[in-house]
Amino acid sequence: LTDLIAQRNITMLQATPATWRMLLAAGWQGERRLKALCGGEALTRDLARSLLARIGELWNMYGPTETTVWSTCNRISDADQPISIGRPLDNTQVYILDAHLNPVPIGVPGELHIGGAGLARGYLNRPELTEQKFIGHPFSAEPGARLYKTGDLARFLPDGNIEYLGRI
Repeated sequence: LTDLIAQRNITMLQATPATWRMLLAAGWQGERRLKALCGGEALTRDLARSLLARIGELWNMYGPTETTVWSTCNRISDADQPISIGRPLDNTQVYILDAHLNPVPIGVPGELHIGGAGLARGYLNRPELTEQKFIGHPFSAEPGARLYKTGDLARFLPDGNIEYLGRI
């Protein structure tokens, strides 16, 4: 992969944190023109710090497969700040709710719920799981609107960005 990045003059690469760690462990020195998209698992501060020292831009991407992979993103420029998953992409709604599906205040952890154009219809041949995870959208007047219960714990930061806190 390190050879391919250099040979093809790659300027944008999406990979998981595990892949970025393997590149660094293999001695990859980075590329200043590279825009790195990181997703699929939590981006740690130490990895963000290592990447920021070697690349041009670092973007933290968040979203489960059930919402067509990316739901939020954030450009990371300072690894000493909380590593935020950012704000919703266009046509995506994100809510952080308590167990009763009420929005939690800024700074209070709750379960991340996602709705919008990228939401899947459900799980193939798994109606019980679909019913459990794809719920009616409590804040939408649109008929049939739904939210996906991610099972992820998150909280809104005062600036409106979202901090991922782990699995519930």
